[in-house]
Amino acid sequence: MRWANKLADYKNLMSEFPASTGTQVELDNMQSPPFNRWAFRQMRRLLPTAPIWRGDGPIMQLDTDLVDLSEISFEDSQGQEQTIGKLMGESFTDALVVLKDGVIVTEQYSPGFCRHEPHLVMSVSKSIASALCAVLVDDGTLSVDDLVTDIIPEVSGSAYEGAKVRHLLDMTVDLDFIEDYVDPMSDVWRLDVAAGWRTPVPGVADNMRQFLTGLKGGGEHGHTFNYVSANTDLLGWILERAGERDFATLLSEHIWQPMGAEYDAYITLDRLGAPQADGGICVTARDLARFGRLHLLNGKVDRRQVVPAGWIQDFRENGDQEAWNRGSFAADMPAHHYRSKWYVNLSDSHRAYKGIGIHGQFVVVDPVSSVVIAHLASHPEPEEFHYLDDLDRGFIAISHYLGER
Repeated sequence: MRWANKLADYKNLMSEFPASTGTQVELDNMQSPPFNRWAFRQMRRLLPTAPIWRGDGPIMQLDTDLVDLSEISFEDSQGQEQTIGKLMGESFTDALVVLKDGVIVTEQYSPGFCRHEPHLVMSVSKSIASALCAVLVDDGTLSVDDLVTDIIPEVSGSAYEGAKVRHLLDMTVDLDFIEDYVDPMSDVWRLDVAAGWRTPVPGVADNMRQFLTGLKGGGEHGHTFNYVSANTDLLGWILERAGERDFATLLSEHIWQPMGAEYDAYITLDRLGAPQADGGICVTARDLARFGRLHLLNGKVDRRQVVPAGWIQDFRENGDQEAWNRGSFAADMPAHHYRSKWYVNLSDSHRAYKGIGIHGQFVVVDPVSSVVIAHLASHPEPEEFHYLDDLDRGFIAISHYLGER
């Protein structure tokens, strides 16, 4: 494995005071191996952040009844027999929590990583932002049919002219944007600069809201799935404008506290305090599993409806398959749809739905087996589709196995 030696040395990172050359984690290496394995667990030591308070209310209790899943076998993306134990050992897993009927059946962490430590979830943040949007839509603060420019007039004349909130949720905004995580000339790299995730670059916006106002394109919104992280950052801005509070506070009040989170979460901010709603949320594996459990329970915890049940039913059933098939992910992820920032697997009879983030972040909800899987990782490359595909296959195998026990 080409990264094995480098990743074996990650424990030496930031271990001296000051860190010596080659062991210093900083903005321009924090997404690259081996530095990302330290950085994804320590984002608040690299960037400004806002706390997502769990409150002082009751915790969603998770009993434990451990089951050995390591020998579950499945066919991997190369047509070879694979086991869950081997997969977890080879896929740079930092944490894995599996729930069956709300009971922890597996909980494991990589050496040096503790269950109380938040971890960056990358684009699983988008699925979390979706839950907050659902609440504001349900209480009438916002509508998915609202024009983006009616709420954020600052983006008038940009690619978002004529786009609705629904288009942001479903990634069907027609705009010119290259989401290439390894190309320093791509738009998503410029977004990282604006978010403060990379060092400033002359001529590139140094804050996210300025960046969003300058995006170009605009055509037939709603026609084609076009994965653009900036859409979720604009959604975050909309949620703050409509909700009249900052994103972290809204998320704490409407999701994290009533869900019964065990630990505080946090989100990274740009230099002016804008949240990176597209990928900057950091949570523990247990609380990510609780977030999945919340959805498995149709949004209800005890007697309180936290996320509207209709929102969950809608994204499970009403994704636009044709828009997906016209989009850029269809070749690598056939037989899916995407709605309200959740992927739904149409090829498996259980129709599990999932939030996915680069470098190996997952929350998977299988409503048939009553299984939730939270997976945190630090893959060396952002999009290693053989890892992502194998993890997806492994999670299906876990869900089916537990559903049949």
